[in-house]
Amino acid sequence: MTISVGVDVGGTFTDFLLLDSATSSYRTAKVPTTVDDRSRGFLQGIGELGGPASAIDWLVHGTTAGTNAVLERKGALCGLITTRGFRDTLELGRRTRPTPYGLAGSFEPLIAREHRLEVGERIDAEGRVLTPLDEDGVRAAARALLAAGVESVVVHFLHSYVNDAHEARAAELVREIWPNEHVVAGHEIIREVREFERASTAAIHAGIGPVVSRYINSVADQLKDKGFAHELLIMQANGGMMASSLVAEQAVQTVMSGPAAGVLAAAEIAKAAEIDNIITGDMGGTSFDVALVVGGEPVITAEKDLAYAVPIRVPMIDIHTVGAGGGSIAHLDKAGMLRVGPESAGSFPGPIGYGRGGTEPTITDANFLLGRLNPDSVTGSDTRAPLDGIAAAMKETIGNRLGLDEIATAAAVLEVAISELAGAIRLISIEKGNDPRDFALMPYGGAGPLHAVAIARELGIPRVVVPRFPGLTSALGCILADVRHDFVQTVNQPLASLDPTAVEAIMSAQEQSGRELLEREKVTVGSVEIRHEADLLFRGQSHVLKIPIEGSGFDAGRVLAAFVAAYEDRFDLSLPEMIPMLMNVRTTLIGRREAIDLRAFRPGEGSLEAARSGTRSVYYDGSWLETPIFVREALPADAVIDGPAIVEQPDSTLVLDPRSTARIDAIGNIVVELQG
Repeated sequence: MTISVGVDVGGTFTDFLLLDSATSSYRTAKVPTTVDDRSRGFLQGIGELGGPASAIDWLVHGTTAGTNAVLERKGALCGLITTRGFRDTLELGRRTRPTPYGLAGSFEPLIAREHRLEVGERIDAEGRVLTPLDEDGVRAAARALLAAGVESVVVHFLHSYVNDAHEARAAELVREIWPNEHVVAGHEIIREVREFERASTAAIHAGIGPVVSRYINSVADQLKDKGFAHELLIMQANGGMMASSLVAEQAVQTVMSGPAAGVLAAAEIAKAAEIDNIITGDMGGTSFDVALVVGGEPVITAEKDLAYAVPIRVPMIDIHTVGAGGGSIAHLDKAGMLRVGPESAGSFPGPIGYGRGGTEPTITDANFLLGRLNPDSVTGSDTRAPLDGIAAAMKETIGNRLGLDEIATAAAVLEVAISELAGAIRLISIEKGNDPRDFALMPYGGAGPLHAVAIARELGIPRVVVPRFPGLTSALGCILADVRHDFVQTVNQPLASLDPTAVEAIMSAQEQSGRELLEREKVTVGSVEIRHEADLLFRGQSHVLKIPIEGSGFDAGRVLAAFVAAYEDRFDLSLPEMIPMLMNVRTTLIGRREAIDLRAFRPGEGSLEAARSGTRSVYYDGSWLETPIFVREALPADAVIDGPAIVEQPDSTLVLDPRSTARIDAIGNIVVELQG
């Protein structure tokens, strides 16, 4: 029996969830994120959960520190040592453009050109040495970067994925000189073809490594001082977790780890509710993150662009993000069009309704003004939302120029926001061949349920499933995560001419690396699951299909049959004259923890009438309606609520419009059916 705590540090709030499996009880906390030093908010929330830190058995942390460092270009000062003639790979990229039309836009490479140095060496695509490594040149480059004040360095040589001898030796030489641990060789992060993507991934790792490790080490040390006796665990982008002691060498895996935890929790909640396919919508204070769960499993991608010309090539839950959260600022652009975001008011000063000095109208302020949010109960504030101040800002900033009063302006802000949020879902569903009408929408984050019914109507989604703690879903995902490590090795050979024993050797080596990491983490797991996959394509193509490698060895015939079937299913096309190529071999090791029983969130006894706390006037589609208000924690199982209605809880608010009906299921979810 254990006490598990999940912590998710977002851009606006830091969320905490404690589950005690001995008593099947839980406790929650939510504090404003302390942006200047996120560890302060972290420790404050741990204290607000009650009980000593020494009583906690599992403490798992999801963070956006790495992601923010990349997007805001606030990572460590990095250097690059690379093959002569290839210093500009990071800047040339794939010769795309920041904007689709015209020559406008700019791009800032992850490592500045003056810190990208070249040395003599060359290995070809077959792994043959063409030019020996200039070891003196490597030493000179390292000393030059140190003299320039560089903190973290990447060693990235051409074709090191097939032969890492030069890259490994160069990294060894640099580490003899370098004063800290932040030296990374590209093959240590990813052993996969495509020089630009490999270089970008290694540069991301080098840039965020010092930032993330300093933060995590600070939190771990302070927890230890408070009596926490176990290893702090960190969420990864792939939906698994790792020990904090590995963060310095696995920093790139923490990118998007907070949003990944939310998708993982949503998948487990959907399984418990017997729903196979869901679209997740995580709307916090600064962004809206969307992902698909198909057949009960989050969709995993091996390639993603964090920003323009900043690709990352590690397995991660496929999440699409737009800059539209509760704190997103509404404004008029240069053409006089109403826009929402991507600028956010954050937690300080925050929206006007928070009463912390914010002056610019946000999505949250529009919800206050339209009666959708309770002005007498403001998250993180002890004062009433200043509705008069919100109305004045709406009219003066936007309404006067559009000829709208404050109410019509607030309604317009929400309409624009809903359109953008629905567009994010279209991008990850319709444009990838999935019909949203075949899915349920699971909103979470503090602002997700506020807009979920409107988003579902926009897309024709028939059902919305609101989890028990929408604002704490990512924190729950941290608790639910297993230990996970992923590995990849490029092969790039025709399938027909492959030696199966060579492929099996790669699979075995990757499995062994995973087991060694698991042993270093000293994390107790109930079982270890190994998955092998093959990336295949037809020669001349550029996009692969992932095929599971079943059985104990590598059966080329069985893998080929599965690939042909998957290709025909995906493209409705058979290409018997083409040559199948095995591009990459992937291995995933999952250390399964003891499962968390979600019945801890089951509703209590009571009646619907007892859960009703009053009414207030709410604006729906052009008119005001007197709307009943319900307290979420008092709703009993199987209770049915006909819209219009509002369900309030400390971490979120659900708005039901007049053509929706909600039912409370056995584990506390609110299942909303939409009519019309």
